[in-house]
Amino acid sequence: MTAPLSAWPWEILGSFKYMLYGPFLARILYTRYQDESIKNTNWCLHIIILCFLRGFMYQGWSSYASMLFITRNRQIIKKGADFKQIDKEWHWDNFILLQAIVTALGFSMFPDLETLGVWNKKGIIVVIILHVAVSEPLYYYIHKCFHENKYLFSHYHSLHHSSAVPQVYTAGHATFLEHLLLTVVIGVPIIGSFVLGYGSISLIYGYVLMFDTLRCLGHSNVEIIPHQIFDKIPLLRYIVYTPTYHSLHHAEMGTNYCLFMPLFDAFGNTLNSKSRDLHKKISLDSGKNSRVPDFVFLAHVVDMSSAMHAPFVIRSMASMPYYTRIYFQPLLPISFLVMLIMWAKSKTFLNSFYNLRTRLHQTWVVPRFGFQYFLPFAAEGINKQIEEAILRADRLGVKVISLAALNKNEALNGGGTLFVNKHPNLKVRVVHGNTLTAAVILNEIPEDVTEVFLTGATSKLGRAIALYLCRKNVRVLMLTLSTERFRKVQKEAPADCQKCLVQVTKYQAAQNCKTWIVGKWITSREQNFAPSGTQFHQFVVPPIYKFRRDCSYGDLAAMTLPEDVEGLGSCEYTMERGVVHACHAGGVVHSLEGWIHHEVGAIDVDRIDIVWKAALKHGLKPVYSIRKSVVVENSYCKKKNVVLTRTS
Repeated sequence: MTAPLSAWPWEILGSFKYMLYGPFLARILYTRYQDESIKNTNWCLHIIILCFLRGFMYQGWSSYASMLFITRNRQIIKKGADFKQIDKEWHWDNFILLQAIVTALGFSMFPDLETLGVWNKKGIIVVIILHVAVSEPLYYYIHKCFHENKYLFSHYHSLHHSSAVPQVYTAGHATFLEHLLLTVVIGVPIIGSFVLGYGSISLIYGYVLMFDTLRCLGHSNVEIIPHQIFDKIPLLRYIVYTPTYHSLHHAEMGTNYCLFMPLFDAFGNTLNSKSRDLHKKISLDSGKNSRVPDFVFLAHVVDMSSAMHAPFVIRSMASMPYYTRIYFQPLLPISFLVMLIMWAKSKTFLNSFYNLRTRLHQTWVVPRFGFQYFLPFAAEGINKQIEEAILRADRLGVKVISLAALNKNEALNGGGTLFVNKHPNLKVRVVHGNTLTAAVILNEIPEDVTEVFLTGATSKLGRAIALYLCRKNVRVLMLTLSTERFRKVQKEAPADCQKCLVQVTKYQAAQNCKTWIVGKWITSREQNFAPSGTQFHQFVVPPIYKFRRDCSYGDLAAMTLPEDVEGLGSCEYTMERGVVHACHAGGVVHSLEGWIHHEVGAIDVDRIDIVWKAALKHGLKPVYSIRKSVVVENSYCKKKNVVLTRTS
């Protein structure tokens, strides 16, 4: 049984809760097209505008705090918000809807409030006095009670503190009862100014938005207030709190209860003695380099739409696999403008991070979009960006840097060979990760397969797959028009295995082969040459469309990170939560194993099994094995009539 008033009344609605704003919009539209005075709907219009501004305020603060390329050295708690925390805080904006409804009830009960003026400077003084004299001590007392009373904390306030890392949205993550009380706290100064005759529209906007600003500041986990201000004006440290001050409350919950003014903690003897020194330390450290990552995955932007999938755009969307969202399309012109700015000015930047077994793993992004990699005149600039990122990682002391997707394009830089040859004394190990990519694809193929059809056969991955399979006496139909390239691959195979490699020039040659390995994009017409029941395995980006209902399609080579990964809260492009591309996983394995060789250029076929076993040893799992286990588990549950509950 949940405690009284702990759940939100509209919790069952989920995201459909936004329909509750409908009556506000309906009243505005209804009276606008009637003969009534427009002033009768002013309060509805102001409520909607204020709700939008509040949501935009929180989103803006969240975006800023998530811009790690700006804030990483100012972070207070050096951890990321994981998927579990993001899901818990998904409906952080419930309080905005609650306060909109309460405000609407107030205007309905007191219609004279509709005649409020736009501005009254005396109201500012009244609001400040009432905030300091009533709201601050009231909140302090309520907050302290929720901590000291075991029932109140365990049934109500513990929800707010269940977020391991304070985030901007954590400010709104609380129970219905707590936000009812917070509504009283925020309402006292506003109502008081109305009662005294000094209320105004601008006063409501100003006070509410300033209240939200300070709440966002306290929960941002980013220290932006320089300690020098408090050194010059010591009294100020009792007037306004800092993000460090409130983060200490989350770390040591018996202290720092105040709303915004530490003065009341000083009066109540609950001011944490570490507040001043910790704030100064974090402020001073902001000018220094933060912790050096052990592993870096060097990615790039795919396209205009997926560019908006970054964690600093909308956190909740980044925590889900990417797909084209129609409601984001109006923002494409902004994405295009950002692309131009990045092309002209930007350097490689930090996008996200997570921790794995005390190691810090980061994703850096080369500020180039996918299409730019195919512009001949852009190649030099892209290689320069990649080279600078590698040299920067080397200076910092990064152990392994893994090149993603087009950053290791063979035609661009020889799969990373260009940089290793140019800088032979690199301490950082450059890895393309394709050895594990090949291993994932090969281990997806059933052991009893005797023949496969391979497109993209002379590519780096295609070559390795063909050579590996022929050693297993699997007949490989290699689709290539170049006899010279085919002969080159064939000569690399052991003499007794060369007969297993067969050159074909048309898709018709694979009409009886039920195992296709696709390394080059194929159309629906080309897929139609495959017999019914064919399994399509692929390493082509973007993945091929699933045209054939009578065939099965494998995913792009990917692996789930080990279960003990910490602070992971964003999805890697179209991958599911906790899943990364195999080349990313290959870099992780390289780092965990402590291998000291570079993995660039052609794939060493002899190391495919070595890398595969190392990946499994460290707890990485191929995506297809997990899906098989889910299918088996679901089948078992159906037979046993058991209901299986699985979180995302």
